[in-house]
Amino acid sequence: METGRPEPAARGTLYVLATPIGNLEDIGLRALRLLGEVDLIACEDTRQTVKILNRHGIRTKLLSFYQARERQKAPAILQALEEGRNVALVSDAGTPAISDPGFPLVRDAVRRGIRVVPIPGPCALTAALCASGLPTHRFLFVGFPPPKAGALRKWLSALRDEEGTLALYLPARRARSFLEAVLEVLGDREVVIAREITKIYEEFRRGKAQALLDGADEALGKGEMTVLIHGR
Repeated sequence: METGRPEPAARGTLYVLATPIGNLEDIGLRALRLLGEVDLIACEDTRQTVKILNRHGIRTKLLSFYQARERQKAPAILQALEEGRNVALVSDAGTPAISDPGFPLVRDAVRRGIRVVPIPGPCALTAALCASGLPTHRFLFVGFPPPKAGALRKWLSALRDEEGTLALYLPARRARSFLEAVLEVLGDREVVIAREITKIYEEFRRGKAQALLDGADEALGKGEMTVLIHGR
């Protein structure tokens, strides 16, 4: 029976799409196809995402969606999805929402009944872990540690009894102070520092915390690192 009411438009899909963490060749065929097919790409920094698009001749519209403006930009993205447009969410590098912008948007899309589809690919966490040589059967990802010394030591203390491998992201400029805190709070544990993963100067430094601290020179002074610490 006809009601005279228009049928609601089909909702779009939010694709949570992983992009390379350094080497631009590390992107899947499905990811490239979807980047060209979606109506909008919500990206952390348009200047970074456009490098991938230009390399593959993709001209999809970009929307800046960095952490400080997530709440401001999310309503427009959700409205686009409600109206039936498909959106790809990407970060500057790796998998969105893993210590990158995206979690609130994904959460709100799920709450609204919008389809969310992961497009798996590069992730600094898993790339570093699988090549670390530390146990991988159990691990705890704890994101970025607090920058202030007192908060950092309290943060590490709460992790002291964790049996799995601890995994975190760390600005390279904080390597020395972080290793000093690890020694003080967790003891001289096995630590792996992975930097420049997939890039030309990719490096893994493995050893006890004290030995790595002794070698924490200026070569670790730039960029971000993935740090892994042996569990209790």
